[in-house]
Amino acid sequence: MSDTTPRANARRSRRHALPLLAALALAGLALAGPAQAAEVRVMISGGFTAAYQALVPGFETKTGDKVATAYGPSMGTAPEAIPVRLARGEPADVVIMVGYALDALDKEGRIEPGSKVALADSRIALAVKAGAKVPDIATLDAFKTALLGATSIAYSDSASGVYIEKEMYGKLGLEKELAPKSRMIVAERVGNVVARGDAEFGFQQVAELKPVKGITIVGPIPPEVQKVTVFSAGIPKGARHPEAARALIAWLSAPEHAGTVAETGLDPIKAR
Repeated sequence: MSDTTPRANARRSRRHALPLLAALALAGLALAGPAQAAEVRVMISGGFTAAYQALVPGFETKTGDKVATAYGPSMGTAPEAIPVRLARGEPADVVIMVGYALDALDKEGRIEPGSKVALADSRIALAVKAGAKVPDIATLDAFKTALLGATSIAYSDSASGVYIEKEMYGKLGLEKELAPKSRMIVAERVGNVVARGDAEFGFQQVAELKPVKGITIVGPIPPEVQKVTVFSAGIPKGARHPEAARALIAWLSAPEHAGTVAETGLDPIKAR
């Protein structure tokens, strides 16, 4: 005789439901398919851009993730500046910028704690238009003489330009002489300004000058007044894809990619 108690009926109901639930679960997996690749949104300032552009395609191939990039300076009030972009709510999974500017965002509580990774050192160089006379800047005295003889000087609106305007001219004791013929270039590479002939001398980090055609890079400025800038990466709070962001930062800072970074005019942190 079959068991018709309520408990037995419940057991039979569960047994019949299990195959149905399993079928529904399999159907759901089939509909969902493989996990979707992430679109990693990056905001980056100029100094690390060439290395970044060289390394990102390999990351996309290896992970299947896609990288969307917004460019802008590490500081300042231009609409493209990274702090301004973040302040108006533009989404970002990774920011790559001057280390102390990233520290400022961290102090404001806008960066995930512990996510900052130093990527490379960058040095300031002087450039002139291709074909123009190349000045002697081998010594500090020669550098001063060259600057005094220049008709016009341009520098960036990011870390290197702020340093030149606020500190270097003062260190040289030439602020009164150089300030009137100098100007800050907003949201454009200084090399482009020099290549057009709109400035005789142009200062920017080596890595930002190297990709520009139509200029001659004279060389790094003398060590007595050189300013080494560290470029770092971090993850903003509220990042939509933090795991993919960490993977990208690890890829950019990997020791095996130090040679690629060095070719762009930077000194990789991992290569020391």
